[in-house]
Amino acid sequence: MAAYSNCSILFAIIALLSLSSITTSHAGRSLLQLPNLPTIPSLPKPTMPQLPNIPNFPAALPTLPIATPLPSLPTLPSVPKMTLPPMPSMPSLPNMPAIPTIPTLSPPPSN
Repeated sequence: MAAYSNCSILFAIIALLSLSSITTSHAGRSLLQLPNLPTIPSLPKPTMPQLPNIPNFPAALPTLPIATPLPSLPTLPSVPKMTLPPMPSMPSLPNMPAIPTIPTLSPPPSN
């Protein structure tokens, strides 16, 4: 039953796409068959205003001061290594019961 509904939904989607394609094609064809329309007059091209002149910068740049080296960082004290205590022994888990098997039916012999 579910396969039938999936198939019918797929068929409906394909049918709708096909109909929309036909309608779009018909609209495009009717637009191509219109009489010649008047042309749109061309607009004048915009002109760019003149940009202001950029003043000349001095050719010689001032010299920058030389950076002094940074002081070295102090050494951090070493942290003692930590060890974890041994894990306590855990009692073994109880045995899980076996899952019963369901007998399978074999098909009847064919003649």
